Amino acid sequence: MHHSNRRPLPDPFEFLPKGLTKLHSIWVGLTYPLASKGRNMSLHFASHLDRQKAARISLGDSISMRKDAWLNVATEDTTGEPVIVIDDNCHIGYGSIISAKNRIHLERDVIVGQQVLMVDHNHAYEDITMPILDQGVTGNGRIRIGQGSWIGRGAAIICPRGELTIGRNCVIGINSLVMRSIPDYSVVFGSPAAIIKQYDPETRTWRMGPYQKKTHQIPEALFVPVDK
Repeated sequence: MHHSNRRPLPDPFEFLPKGLTKLHSIWVGLTYPLASKGRNMSLHFASHLDRQKAARISLGDSISMRKDAWLNVATEDTTGEPVIVIDDNCHIGYGSIISAKNRIHLERDVIVGQQVLMVDHNHAYEDITMPILDQGVTGNGRIRIGQGSWIGRGAAIICPRGELTIGRNCVIGINSLVMRSIPDYSVVFGSPAAIIKQYDPETRTWRMGPYQKKTHQIPEALFVPVDK
């Protein structure tokens, strides 16, 4: 049998979901009352955001949301400042959830892998006489993801209280659990996540483990007691 060396043509059915995604992106841009909306958005037709709460979401230029990605505004208050802010050129992977009651902010050029979870609140559970489902959400956390970072598949970033900041150009390893801030230029992995590699600005190289700034130590002889 003769095999042609020519590259096969794309499956024509691939154009159908691409066309639906294009139409959905235009529809959201025209009809959803977003706090701000950028240009060249690509929102998969099976991605999710609530039109009634769209005023609490801000989207920048050239962002993309893949299939089953969900931007969830976890408050019934449809007025006020945006609780989800996604800056320019961010990419949200398949099945990822960003659920915000207070504020989750992705700075520009952030990659969010598949099935990532980001949550700045928690379910109330303290009343043992009431189903947790009926107790609502609680917490006053805030999350900020630094410019140029990459959040790996299955990672969970959870901050039910306080501030959690992931620095610039960080890598969050697959299936990692992040519940505290991470400094710039760090690679973290594990549950809970720990720094396994970090950029050393003094030597301008990457090193294993967390960066520790060198300090000038005072000689121990200076602490020897003097006889009177």
